[in-house]
Amino acid sequence: MTGTLTCDVAVIGAGTAGLAAERAARSNGARTLLIDPEYNGTTCANVGCMPSKLLIAASHAAHAARSTAMLGIEVDKVRVDGAAVMQRVRDERDRFARLTRGSIADIPEDVRLTGRARFTAPDRLELDDGRTIDARAIVIATGSAPSIPDGYANLGDRLLTNDNIFELEELPARLAVIGSGPIGLELAQAMARLGVKVSLFDRGARLGGIRCDRVHAALRSEIEADMDLHLGVDVEADGKAESVGLAWSGRSSGEADFDYILVATGRPPNLESLDLRATGLELDDEGVPRHDRETMRCGESAIFLAGDVANDMPLLHEASHGGAIAGRNAVACPVTIKTDRFTPFSITFTSPPVARIGKSEEDGLVTGTADFSDQGRARVEGINQGVLTLYAAAPDGRLIGADLFTPGSEHLAHMLTWAIQQGQTATQLLEMPYYHPTLEEGLKQALRTICAATPIELPQDQDRGEPAGT
Repeated sequence: MTGTLTCDVAVIGAGTAGLAAERAARSNGARTLLIDPEYNGTTCANVGCMPSKLLIAASHAAHAARSTAMLGIEVDKVRVDGAAVMQRVRDERDRFARLTRGSIADIPEDVRLTGRARFTAPDRLELDDGRTIDARAIVIATGSAPSIPDGYANLGDRLLTNDNIFELEELPARLAVIGSGPIGLELAQAMARLGVKVSLFDRGARLGGIRCDRVHAALRSEIEADMDLHLGVDVEADGKAESVGLAWSGRSSGEADFDYILVATGRPPNLESLDLRATGLELDDEGVPRHDRETMRCGESAIFLAGDVANDMPLLHEASHGGAIAGRNAVACPVTIKTDRFTPFSITFTSPPVARIGKSEEDGLVTGTADFSDQGRARVEGINQGVLTLYAAAPDGRLIGADLFTPGSEHLAHMLTWAIQQGQTATQLLEMPYYHPTLEEGLKQALRTICAATPIELPQDQDRGEPAGT
């Protein structure tokens, strides 16, 4: 097949970011072309957010069933049907993926091109079927893929990533997880709470990018209660007929056999097949085009990035936002419209969840910490564990960031992120009502510490006494 197609905006990749970019460009009057080799749905629906949360939901149920004795409820022996767990994960995953494919099918047929694209010039693409595309602007939204370190690629079907772990028909007996970032933490704890013997390994000394020592200590304690943890180690793998042998050394050392190895060492951007040399773009040390996050434009070119391929905030809400920014600016190019980006925040769905918001203690002068080990509502529910730390700027106590590992922290994180994005102070948050008994009350301790360290007094018209355990 040959021929040249023309358009105002070509979008490479039909994931969350690419769909948002094409939608934004077309809604702003552009003639668009969307290019994807499979149109199989989004990373989130297929191998990311949704299947992982389905596995985590099963682990929550198993853990809760084993933890009822403190409430005076006796449960007979808990049995995990691994095949049924994994079947539900796939069934529900497939439903989510089917819905995303349905939304893709609503895009006009003449907009959707099936194929792989590479650059032959800054404004020209060539598809693998021989067709070429001349575009006034191009959005790269090709996503990311699991990184497989040297020494693991020869492990065959014993090697797992988040792209294939959900295809397991049964839960393994022994699982090694390499990497303690969000994917590694979530899947390691979920598998452990479903009865899998899990060992978690990482070269670094920190879990999940947590910045506060107290929050990290609380997270580490919980993770170590569920599995063997080895931080600050180098790992070597040796494939065997029915297992994988691992040897590790560093802060600890040892050897063990596992049924599978889950590699969760990051998802670098998909850029290799694009032939970026033909664009003349300036690339950073990791081969990603340098771009402005407020416009998603690469230098002074008519090329834009969106989503995980930008290699900065690989999160669905950021991909969606970045795609909309890129699509609108691709239409307006060479004029660009700067957009204030969201306050950065991420959530790792461990139990309790980990959340990281905005700036760190190094960027502020005031911190406030709240310990949830005796927090009222958390203790009622039997989930009283974890710590949060808030970071604020002097002299007014304006909130700038937080690290959380507490019950309900996925909800508290939203509340705090909204407050930070709106420039609110600790005093302003204390002027809001807090229902009793709730987890939200747990913020008060940290907010009051910030107020006490600044010239701004606590609200004078509020009762300074509190019910015990809040």
